[in-house]
Amino acid sequence: MAAAPVAAGSGAGRGRRSAATVAAWGGWGGRPRPGNILLQLRQGQLTGRGLVRAVQFTETFLTERDKQSKWSGIPQLLLKLHTTSHLHSDFVECQNILKEISPLLSMEAMAFVTEERKLTQETTYPNTYIFDLFGGVDLLVEILMRPTISIRGQKLKISDEMSKDCLSILYNTCVCTEGVTKRLAEKNDFVIFLFTLMTSKKTFLQTATLIEDILGVKKEMIRLDEVPNLSSLVSNFDQQQLANFCRILAVTISEMDTGNDDKHTLLAKNAQQKKSLSLGPSAAEINQAALLSIPGFVERLCKLATRKVSESTGTASFLQELEEWYTWLDNALVLDALMRVANEESEHNQASIVFPPPGASEENGLPHTSARTQLPQSMKIMHEIMYKLEVLYVLCVLLMGRQRNQVHRMIAEFKLIPGLNNLFDKLIWRKHSASALVLHGHNQNCDCSPDITLKIQFLRLLQSFSDHHENKYLLLNNQELNELSAISLKANIPEVEAVLNTDRSLVCDGKRGLLTRLLQVMKKEPAESSFRTEHGPEEGSLSHLSQYLGRRFWQARAVESFLRGTTSYADQMFLLKRGLLEHILYCIVDSECKSRDVLQSYFDLLGELMKFNVDAFKRFNKYINTDAKFQVFLKQINSSLVDSNMLVRCVTLSLDRFENQVDMKVAEVLSECRLLAYISQVPTQMSFLFRLINIIHVQTLTQENVSCLNTSLVILMLARRKERLPLYLRLLQRMEHSKKYPGFLLNNFHNLLRFWQQHYLHKDKDSTCLENSSCISFSYWKETVSILLNPDRQSPSALVSYIEEPYMDIDRDFTEE
Repeated sequence: MAAAPVAAGSGAGRGRRSAATVAAWGGWGGRPRPGNILLQLRQGQLTGRGLVRAVQFTETFLTERDKQSKWSGIPQLLLKLHTTSHLHSDFVECQNILKEISPLLSMEAMAFVTEERKLTQETTYPNTYIFDLFGGVDLLVEILMRPTISIRGQKLKISDEMSKDCLSILYNTCVCTEGVTKRLAEKNDFVIFLFTLMTSKKTFLQTATLIEDILGVKKEMIRLDEVPNLSSLVSNFDQQQLANFCRILAVTISEMDTGNDDKHTLLAKNAQQKKSLSLGPSAAEINQAALLSIPGFVERLCKLATRKVSESTGTASFLQELEEWYTWLDNALVLDALMRVANEESEHNQASIVFPPPGASEENGLPHTSARTQLPQSMKIMHEIMYKLEVLYVLCVLLMGRQRNQVHRMIAEFKLIPGLNNLFDKLIWRKHSASALVLHGHNQNCDCSPDITLKIQFLRLLQSFSDHHENKYLLLNNQELNELSAISLKANIPEVEAVLNTDRSLVCDGKRGLLTRLLQVMKKEPAESSFRTEHGPEEGSLSHLSQYLGRRFWQARAVESFLRGTTSYADQMFLLKRGLLEHILYCIVDSECKSRDVLQSYFDLLGELMKFNVDAFKRFNKYINTDAKFQVFLKQINSSLVDSNMLVRCVTLSLDRFENQVDMKVAEVLSECRLLAYISQVPTQMSFLFRLINIIHVQTLTQENVSCLNTSLVILMLARRKERLPLYLRLLQRMEHSKKYPGFLLNNFHNLLRFWQQHYLHKDKDSTCLENSSCISFSYWKETVSILLNPDRQSPSALVSYIEEPYMDIDRDFTEE
């Protein structure tokens, strides 16, 4: 009876048998059936007891069973491997056996990752399964770690070639057999040991790929400070190795996501932060610090990120890497696409590259090439894009970490920003060619393609770099910095100190700075309405739309981050003069934007652009020049206050400032602007206030919607300034009664404000963001909240004064549902 085949894929059924199948295998009475053996081995693998390895069987028995079960001789080979891999072995015979095993597994793994993947998900991968079941994985781990064992004071050594074979076989087994990667991840000493194998160029790529897969499923994050000689290891990497190593770093420096939505609530985050304070720095923070302590690490990343294609690895070494990719399956999808590109371009350029089958290489290890071989330019570009993706991600994470200021200083010093500016047109925002690389199984404009992913990662880096940091002015060139100074001079206001302090030797060069380039491509993006019409409902249009919306969202976020912090009139005018406000209004009103995320990014950017700026409100009124347009704009605002509340806050704050100014220009705007007139009405403010409080609760507060709570506080703080706070609270009470739910809103608001105190008055919380965004001192924020939470029912400004006794419910624990 042949062994039942094992289905590969992600299904839970892989490696398991139904109850009917297990019953059919029978007991151990008489001659044992192959199914019996597999069941016993599977149980031994799970329990660690009983049958666990091929060495527990005789070779005669395994050979006899192999004739019936078609195990491809793998158990016998494992038996020989165990015998020839003892401590005093020279490993020559051991390596020969590995050479026999390797193709049996690599063929299955290749089938799993190539174009037939979808078709083969229902087929079987018996060789890798049998290899694992008879103890092959554990045996290879032991062989690889032999160098950690000392005999008479001398450590054992195995060749790089043998290590390479072991790593390839392990990876192929991980690809096809469920659970192997997780089992390897549980062997912490083995994971740490793998890092030491990256010292050899011959085993680097195999080791790095296996480590990446293992860390991807490891429950607990590995600590880089436990890696022996980490600084020396990383410092000795060449630039190509360092770029690949960033794939591993991406897993080790990012905070692990539990996948539980509750963890994203502020309530859960605060609890986690309290827990973290008692536990000390997280593994991700420790790993970031370990990397930053390596001399020259950030400088080398900046050089990689800004390296031009012409400066990248030469043809010969790149072809060597392609050959390794050909035999190393993690990169098979990339290689498949790269070779397709090569074939397309070679037809046009008459410059061919011959990619031989595995093993058919020259004595120097390079593929056969013609005398006129020239690597196609698009292959060079894609090679560089794949590297830069990982490098930019690592830099972005470091910029958001605890050592942010240190990283900022180094990134500025090593001229990352001007370097990226020089790459903007030719690499980062290059035009797509017909032969541009796409990832396996995706269409040309899929948001998973390297081109699109590079753009988004670039935008995320710009956002992190600019956000609340004076180094943001490095995004400009000298002429643009002079323009900022001229704007301040013309407006008769002091120059921004950060502009004066900017080191001109570190800014962008060329005709345009990086911010201006970003504005140009942002304005050239097609409108969402025309995009939908052009692509229609055909297959693939959702993927096109997804990558389009992703770009628009991060473009707006990156530009908005430049404006965040203390409001700068010069910064606003710099962007207004380049038509940014009109572009945003076109996208909101005329292009029928429906994406909530994109709309939120537009509203946030519009709010920062218009806040306290009379010229911006004049431009707004000039563009929204009809009641029909204004009604469309209001419809977009009112469709989701979670998305638009930051704009509502900015307009409300601006109105308050304008009303207290004596200036003809301001008076003209106040009398003409539809938006200011709309916000100035008390019923409008009360409508916003009621809905803002009603759409959030303590248990559902997140980093995204907590702004609704702060916007509601801004409205009430401005009312308090005008001694109208009791009026607003009384109106809220009336609105409650009109909804037939007395007390439900004010009780909720009371709980929200109690949470606000716990959240923002924590010693680790930075209150400057609230001050800078509102120009209201944080002490006034705190005072207003305290007044609202006053327990004295006689106080006209206390919430409890407006909640009738039967409906009072203000002491509920935040954790209660």
